[in-house]
Amino acid sequence: MPVFAYQGRTMQGSTAGEIEAPDRTAAVAELRRKAILVTSIKEKAGGSARAAATARFSGKVKDKEMAIFTRQFSTMVDAGLPLVQCLTILSEQSDSKTLRAVTSKVAGSVEAGSTLADALRRHPKTFDELFVNLVEVGEAGGILDTVLQRLSVYIEKAAALKRKVKSAMVYPATIISVAFIVVLFMLTFVIPTFATMFSSMGADLPLPTVIVIKLSNFVSSYWWLVIAAVAGVVFGIRAYYRTEGGKSVIDALLLKLPVFGTLIRKVAVARFTRTLGTLVSSGVPILEGLRITARTAGNRVVERAVLETRASVTAGKTLAEPLKTSTVFPPMVVQMISVGEQTGALDAMLNKIADFYDDEVDTAVGALTALLEPLMIVFLGVIIGGLVIAMYLPIFRLVTLIK
Repeated sequence: MPVFAYQGRTMQGSTAGEIEAPDRTAAVAELRRKAILVTSIKEKAGGSARAAATARFSGKVKDKEMAIFTRQFSTMVDAGLPLVQCLTILSEQSDSKTLRAVTSKVAGSVEAGSTLADALRRHPKTFDELFVNLVEVGEAGGILDTVLQRLSVYIEKAAALKRKVKSAMVYPATIISVAFIVVLFMLTFVIPTFATMFSSMGADLPLPTVIVIKLSNFVSSYWWLVIAAVAGVVFGIRAYYRTEGGKSVIDALLLKLPVFGTLIRKVAVARFTRTLGTLVSSGVPILEGLRITARTAGNRVVERAVLETRASVTAGKTLAEPLKTSTVFPPMVVQMISVGEQTGALDAMLNKIADFYDDEVDTAVGALTALLEPLMIVFLGVIIGGLVIAMYLPIFRLVTLIK
C-alpha cells in the first residue's frame, strides 16, 4: 500500500510522520481516528514499493494466533460492537506483530468505506481465500458473527490436525538425524584410531572391518563432499517438488507409502470434508466451495480429484458420483456424502465425516508411533552395532589365536 507523509495537530501540539493506507482518504480517516487533525498530507515516492517489500518479508501468522483473533472478533461482533471498533481493539491486543499491523490497516480500509471482505482480501498472506470468502458470505447474509465462530472452530481443528501429523513425523526424523550424526562422528574420529592400531598389527583383517575402514578413510578425506551430497539431495528434492510434475509425482508416491500413506490419506479426507463442510454450512455455493477446497487440499492428487469432481458437478452430476471413481476417498466417505446430498444435510454429514477422520488420524498416529519405536531401535542397533562389531572382529580373532 502507499505511504503518506503528513503534518497535523493533536491536543499536545503539532505532529508529523508517515502512515501506510490504501489511499489518501483512508489515511486521513486513520489519522482522525488517532485524534490527529491533518493539515497537510501527500503520498511519498517509492512508498508502495517499500510497503510491498515489507509485506513480502513479513512473518506468517500462526494458526493459534489466527484462531484466537477470529474467536475474539466473533464475540465482539455478536456483542454489537461496530466493525472498526472491533478491528481497532484486536489490532492493539494481538500477540502477533504481523497480525497487529495488518488488522490496523484493515480497520483503516473499513473506516474509509471498504467492505470487510475487500479489506481482508488486500492481505492474502494473512487472510487466505477461505477466510475472505466466508467473511464475504457472512457480511452479505448478516451472519458475520456465526461465520467467524465457524471459522475459529475450523482453524483450531485444522491446526490440531497439523500438529498430529507433525508429531508422527518428528520421531523418525529425529532418530535418523541422530543416527547420521553418530555414524559420521564414529567414521571421522573413532574408526581411524582402530585403523591405526590394526595396521600396526600387520594381520589380515575381516572383510567387514576392511569395508568400514575404507569408508572411514573416504569420509575423513572427503567429509565436505558427504555433507554437500546430502544437502544437494535435500535441495534437489525440494526444487523438484516445487515444479508441477514433481509435486504430482511425489504426492502420488506419498499416498502409496506402506504406513505413512494411510495416515496422509486420512489427513487429506479430514481436511477436505472439514473445509467443504464449513464452506457449505456458511452458505458458499458448492462449486465455489469445491474450488476453494481444491486449493487448500495440500496434496496434488487430492486437488486433482476435487477439481474433477467440480467439473462433474458442473455437468449436472451429484457430488458422490465423481468421488466414487477417484482412488482417494474411501467408499464409506462416498456413501455418507451421498446420503447427505439426498437428505439435504450435506454440511452436517461432511462435518461428521471430518470428526470421524480426526479420531482416525489420532489412532493412526498412535499406531504409527508404537510401530516406529521398535523399528527405530532396530535401525540404530543395526547401524551403530554393525560399526562396533566390524571394529571388534579383529580383536576377537586375536584373542582366539592367543588362546
